[in-house]
Amino acid sequence: MDRTYWQKQIAEPLYPDILWSRPEFKAGAGKLLIIGGNQHGFGAPGQAYAVAEDAGAGVIRVLLPDAIQKTVKGLLPDADFAPSTPSGSFSRKALGELQDLSMWSDTCLLIGDFGRNSETAILLESFVETYKGPLVVTQDAADYFRETPKQLIHRDNTVLVVSLSQLQKIFINTPFITPITLGMNTLQLVEALHAFTSKYPAAILTVHNGFVFCGHDGRVSTTKTNQQIWRVDTSARASVFLMQNPSKPFESITTALLRD
Repeated sequence: MDRTYWQKQIAEPLYPDILWSRPEFKAGAGKLLIIGGNQHGFGAPGQAYAVAEDAGAGVIRVLLPDAIQKTVKGLLPDADFAPSTPSGSFSRKALGELQDLSMWSDTCLLIGDFGRNSETAILLESFVETYKGPLVVTQDAADYFRETPKQLIHRDNTVLVVSLSQLQKIFINTPFITPITLGMNTLQLVEALHAFTSKYPAAILTVHNGFVFCGHDGRVSTTKTNQQIWRVDTSARASVFLMQNPSKPFESITTALLRD
């Protein structure tokens, strides 16, 4: 059976021109906005900042709920803050800050650690509806959309960095025939991603059987990985590479998966 849509990335990058054409100076390396955190968890935004900086982002800004402003002052001194709920998550009133900073940025990363909050759910839905730029979504940010994934999977310039169980729920709540099962083999997952991304424009990143899978526009790449905790690092690197190569999403994200 012809499976030319499946590319295997092993020791060398499948698309070396992505590396060769990377910006040499920060001024041309893109502006990344990282959004996430709540009063009880804010490690992901800081980790994503460090990974994105190491990956070569030009300028990075982090937006956090103002409930943790005093807590993170020494850790992320340049962070921006938006209104929070009494429980310390982003409130609906934060929409203006998200929209303003997203207009400044070239790519936006919803990194997670949002917590479970009904106001945050409304905020994220409203933001995704109005923001038209490149968007990367991971961790519990993706959970806010798993019951109604249409808003993300029908969106152009969108990357979902999700666990296999999260992907399973997205498939369940999408009009799609092929199910995702935790026991499926590598080829079955490749074929499922090929079919899914041939129909929907969003890119999918997930890990299974020791490989990280990238699916977009009907194409699928697999890259060997030994990372157990992977979504924050992978989404941050994918954001940077996508930001610097917006016209080649599949190639840039696949290249980001091959770690130095």
